[in-house]
Amino acid sequence: MSIRFLGIAGSLRQKSTNKGMLRAAVDNLPAGAAMEIADLSDIPFYNADLQEKPAAVTRVLAQIGAADALVLACTEYNYSLAPALKNMLDWASREPNNALLAGKAVALMGAGGGMGTSRAQYHLRQVCVYLDLQPLNKPEVFANAFAGAFDADGHLTDPKLIQLVSTQMQALASAVGTSA
Repeated sequence: MSIRFLGIAGSLRQKSTNKGMLRAAVDNLPAGAAMEIADLSDIPFYNADLQEKPAAVTRVLAQIGAADALVLACTEYNYSLAPALKNMLDWASREPNNALLAGKAVALMGAGGGMGTSRAQYHLRQVCVYLDLQPLNKPEVFANAFAGAFDADGHLTDPKLIQLVSTQMQALASAVGTSA
């Protein structure tokens, strides 16, 4: 049996360093784990007036439902999480009984300015409490996106950060294994 992770980045840019962190996670998964990365580029803002969920939303909700755990690459905008990530969590939280998120293990990571995305990740942890997501406490993964750890295409190249991401993926797999 394989453990399935779903990576979701708060950034919509193709060369995003946060997407680069998710790619590094995919490349450094423990044995028995698989991960896909969700595409949020066509997800509309949550609107309770919509009578039918848009196809893009239905696609990502199905990915969330199929995942054993989430890996959230938390982009930081103005000391908080990016709207694209929060919006997708809002869509997912509207499923009956919060069935897609309640009790699901989640790893948080992020690349940003001098402190990485620490402020946004702590804000995201508050959101996780309400959504009944179960974030890992350690290791925390904060990367400075402007200190040479990424190449021009947003790929993570720093060996220490790659090892930290790998350690986090192992911790997430262990968390899923103990809750199953």
